[in-house]
Amino acid sequence: MIIKEVRARVIKDSRGTDTISVSVNGCEEASSPNGKSVGDYETRDYYRPLEFCVKFLNNWDEEIEIERFDDLKIVEKAISKKLKLIKLREFGANSLYAFESAILKALAHSKKKQLYEIVGDHRKMPHPVGNVVGGGVHSSSISKRPNFQEFLVIPRSKKFSNDLKAMNYIYSNLKRQLKVKKVNDEGALLVSFDNEEALKAVAKESKKAEAKFGFKIGIGIDVAASTFFDEGKYNYNGSKVDSAEQYKIMRYLIDKYSLFYLEDPAEQHDFKGFAKLNKTKCLIVGDDLTATQYGRVVGAIRTKAINAMIIKPNQNGSLVELRNIFGLCRKHGIKTILSHRSGETMDDAIADYAVGFGADYIKCGVGTQWREVKLNRLKEIERNL
Repeated sequence: MIIKEVRARVIKDSRGTDTISVSVNGCEEASSPNGKSVGDYETRDYYRPLEFCVKFLNNWDEEIEIERFDDLKIVEKAISKKLKLIKLREFGANSLYAFESAILKALAHSKKKQLYEIVGDHRKMPHPVGNVVGGGVHSSSISKRPNFQEFLVIPRSKKFSNDLKAMNYIYSNLKRQLKVKKVNDEGALLVSFDNEEALKAVAKESKKAEAKFGFKIGIGIDVAASTFFDEGKYNYNGSKVDSAEQYKIMRYLIDKYSLFYLEDPAEQHDFKGFAKLNKTKCLIVGDDLTATQYGRVVGAIRTKAINAMIIKPNQNGSLVELRNIFGLCRKHGIKTILSHRSGETMDDAIADYAVGFGADYIKCGVGTQWREVKLNRLKEIERNL
């Protein structure tokens, strides 16, 4: 396949924020989401205005031959050369991701293959990580809310479709039992609870689902600790604790609720805080800590800070580097969670990338059309496989 035509445009994400959508050779568009909880180390969405990136892609005149995934490296070199970039990331993560994803969609179309078949040969179905109750910065529309950003369920059956049934069952039961009428920007239920009240509710419904479906369902938290860390303290609604106390709180929750999953339990610079918790049996997951940056992942592995990590395509932009990160994680036994962002689009490609890259888990939400399109694509892929 030769890149003959590139078309880019501005679209709105699920929160009504501008983002970029790109098509190559008239094939299916690829678009990039937007993040709200943004870490210090992730690649910026755009280093130049969005309109510049759209114009640049609409004026693309390089007829590059693409026959396999690795040929994206040629495209990356061409972008750097045309824009005289010192580092590729200066093109911006959203624009690069949307362009590379559009190229792979066009390549899959030209070869009459599924997108996940183009991506890689580490194919497997991931388990869903479902954000059923929300808090933190994603739930700022209510004043009294949990400090922690997400309360999660992780069904672990042998079939993705069964996992999805269990996740939806828990979500629906929680919505009914708690009489919740509103959801946050990720589709998670809005509750006026403290952290433990939310965790108890999720744990209770998860136990019911285990009894009904007959397989293990883990529970977890995205603490998003950096979002309430300031001047060396973690601020729990006016009660400020230091790193030692934060560790005790996390250990208490792990032990009391038999947590399976704990994301960003310490602030994004604290490799030692993560490493201390990584001596437990829980998945200690880096997100803001690693920010989908290869060098940060190397540091987290070297310091034994994590045993699992969030991978967000538009935290980096380069699908080439994304594949390298997956390879690094496999080599060192780090579990991988491919993740959406809070400001999503109707693009379902993340489902194909989860399967093609061989992600252990996928976090793409529950209960809204922007999330369901990805979950439905995963069900379709499972039938194909």
